[in-house]
Formats: sequence, C-alpha cells, structure tokens
Amino acid sequence: MFNRLEAMWYWLTTDPIGFIIYLIYFTVSLLGTLVLHEYAHAFIAYKCGDPTAKMLGRLTLNPAKHLDPLGTLSMVLLGFGWAKPVPINPRNFKNRVQDDFLVSIAGITVNFTLFIICTALMVGLNRFIWKPEVINFYGAHNLLASNSIGYSAILSGNISANKELFLNQWLPYVQRFLMMFSKFNLVIAVFNFLPIPPLDGFHIFNNILLKGKLQLNAQTYRIMNIILIFFMFSGVLGKIITLITSAIEGGVLKIFLYLTGVI
Repeated sequence: MFNRLEAMWYWLTTDPIGFIIYLIYFTVSLLGTLVLHEYAHAFIAYKCGDPTAKMLGRLTLNPAKHLDPLGTLSMVLLGFGWAKPVPINPRNFKNRVQDDFLVSIAGITVNFTLFIICTALMVGLNRFIWKPEVINFYGAHNLLASNSIGYSAILSGNISANKELFLNQWLPYVQRFLMMFSKFNLVIAVFNFLPIPPLDGFHIFNNILLKGKLQLNAQTYRIMNIILIFFMFSGVLGKIITLITSAIEGGVLKIFLYLTGVI
C-alpha cells in the first residue's frame, strides 16, 4: 500500500499533468466497473421479483448511489475494492435459492464479460497501433501482456515519448482505457468471486454446494467483513488476487492471439 502511495506521490510531483490524465482514466474505469457491477445485481433482483433496490434508488447508473467511501479508498490504495452492497430481500424471489444465485453471479458475470470484450478489442487494435516492424521485433504477445514493455509504455501514459513506434497517434489512448478498464473489471470479478462473506462468492458457494443452507446473522457478517478488510490492507489478499488475475489475463490473451492467427 505504501509503495503504491509513494509511487503516486512521485508521479504527481514529477509529472503533474500526466498524473491528472491518469486520474481521469482511473476514475472513469473505476466508476464504470463498480457501477455496472452493482447495477447488474439490482437489475437481476428486480427481474426476479424483488423491487427493494429499485425502491431505494439503486436501480440506477448514477455513481453517487453506489460508491462506498472505504471501498473506493481501497481501490485507490490497493487496486481493488467494493461499492455499497445492493439491498435485497430474498423473500420476494420467486425461487429463493435459484434467484439468490442469479443475483449473486450477476455482477461478476458483467465484469468478466467486459474483461473479455476489452481483451478482444485490445488484440484487434494492436496491429493498428504499432508499426509492423515493432510488432515483428517484439511480437504481439510482448506488446499486450500485462508484464510486457508495450503494455507498460501505453498504460503508464508514455505515448508521446514513443510516438515514433506508433502507426496511429490516437489509438494508443483508446488502448490505454481498454487496458485499465479490462484490468479493473477482472480484479473486481475475481475479488467478488472469493467464497468469503459478505462477497458474492460466498452466496454462490452457499447456493450451489449447500443449497442455501448456511445462514449467517448480521453480527457474523460484520465480523467477517472486519477480517476481510484486515487481510486486504495486510497485502495478503492482494497477492492472491494478483496471482489469479495474472493467470487469467495471460490465458485469455493467448486464446485471442491464437484465434486471430497471431500465435
């Protein structure tokens, strides 16, 4: 966490304009990821017969209705976090276990779908961004993988400094958004898939394997929430999520490169 803060402070003091541009990308990507995640929960809950979220103003794309202060701060400091949980009353569901599962999986499904779409667009745009000789020298994978030189050059905003390498001068800015939006959506999907209360993954695990038999009271949820936050800020959870997201990113990228005949 402190290394991240130190890096951001250094960036702000040495390149304030570049840092402000990064913040714009960051904010748009963050809001889009979290809002669409929570909206998906509210929308599916409403379709399953529960109007609670709609009545409380959560069936909306307005970020102000969804953002959680601590969860948003966590996104800035740790790179992953959460929004306000969508209020749901399972008693209104037509099929309690099945509908609870559908509502729980909705946000993750939207985030993972957006990650897939963004990755596909990144692969498709790649050959229109870099000059042919650059692609031939480095290879498409080394310009798109999250640990590659090309990925770092675009994501960090060093676009004008490397303009002689680009075939197109404005597409790298589009690619930068796709990279950031893709990363956010995958991280949020993986984080929420963890089978830990109060995350979506717990409800999914409970509904699929236990048929909804494990019922936790409000006090247990609060205790588990505190434990979850502790592991988040300790850095342990971040390392686990990084390992999982890196493996998924690499695998999906290779699949799209293979499908497009690049590898």
